Amino acid sequence: MFIDEATIRVQGGRGGNGVIRFISNRHNPRGGPDGGNGGDGGGVIIRSSASFSTLYRFRNNPKFRADAGTSGGRSTMQGARGGDKVLFVPVGTVVRDGATREEIADLATPGAEVLLVHGGEGGRGNRSFTTSVRQAPRICERGTAGETKTVRLELKLIADVGIIGYPNVGKSSLISRISAKRAKVADYPFTTIVPNLGVVDVDGEHQFVAVDIPGLIEGAHIGKGLGYRFLKHVERTRVLIHMVDLAKLDLRDPLSDYQRINEELAAFNPKLATRPQVVVGNKIDLLDQPDVEEARAQFVEAGVELLPISVATGHGIRELVMKAYHALQAEILPFEEPAPVIKRRIYRYRGEDGFRVERDEELFIVKGVTVEKLLKKLILDNADAREYLSERLERMGVLRELARHGFKRGDTVVIGEVEFELYS
Repeated sequence: MFIDEATIRVQGGRGGNGVIRFISNRHNPRGGPDGGNGGDGGGVIIRSSASFSTLYRFRNNPKFRADAGTSGGRSTMQGARGGDKVLFVPVGTVVRDGATREEIADLATPGAEVLLVHGGEGGRGNRSFTTSVRQAPRICERGTAGETKTVRLELKLIADVGIIGYPNVGKSSLISRISAKRAKVADYPFTTIVPNLGVVDVDGEHQFVAVDIPGLIEGAHIGKGLGYRFLKHVERTRVLIHMVDLAKLDLRDPLSDYQRINEELAAFNPKLATRPQVVVGNKIDLLDQPDVEEARAQFVEAGVELLPISVATGHGIRELVMKAYHALQAEILPFEEPAPVIKRRIYRYRGEDGFRVERDEELFIVKGVTVEKLLKKLILDNADAREYLSERLERMGVLRELARHGFKRGDTVVIGEVEFELYS
């Protein structure tokens, strides 16, 4: 099943905990601290691959988490880093922030990748807290949780030529005629509900990739029909084959159809209005020659060269393929290839290093990224750890600011999710 949009939630692995250990053996029964640090958690990476053509695998599995880091060990042994989680997507996938819709990366080349979220930091073991005045600290940190992000994946098919037009003008029949793609065809609107890609052989040596874009009707750019969902696939094409129905089987005027579709393209993305077009009128096998010439004259009067074809009989198909190929070879194509993304790290905004103190009746609330991270990591289960916390708060200026707000020894302080009585 062809799926070209998906929303997923990714989370970095948690960092491993630091540990409290002391050297103890027959040669040194009362040795110093040697607890190691925990390993960092793994990150989540999205990588483009030519082996995939759809986002279907994300449809029923929208959550992904990287591996956690392991805890430290004796002899200052560092915990292992958690493994990264690599998600493979088709080439041409655009990654957007799930909340803001801001583009994070355009994976337009095979092997392009982006690191979406980082893993959590590993906690420090007690060996890291040793100082000249603290020779045997019983202090360690827990690892922090990995970053979490919701992202939107949008697949924009990468093709040289896009075939556009109203439903039922013969786009799928054309892709079947000029390539090996056997698209589903029937005589009713919206037969095609997914884009069909096909490789077109020009002369036995040169080829190009064509895609028929379904669902373009008046109002497509604002979501009518299937247009909004598939208009994005037009953006990557370099040349457009614009088909109209000269037989008027749906009682529509071909020239009006041509103009309306172009209005939809311009409304969706103004750059599409300047994309080179080969305009073709299909189903001439159902018309007399004078009627074909009359239709051609109407387009010429509007400043458009019309190529009459019949997909059913093959008339004009060869000329159409050559016109599309020559347009691709032109040097004035207004198409900008996105810069290849080799590897790019995305850092979430962390705010400033400062803090502020707020008072809520008898509670003193301290807010700030750095001070909240300190409390989140530190394990306050012994006197050494609590003494270390007081020292850090004093160096950061938190105790001074608390006093300025009326703090007294033994009052309750809230930092992040930790509430405690402070006696410093």
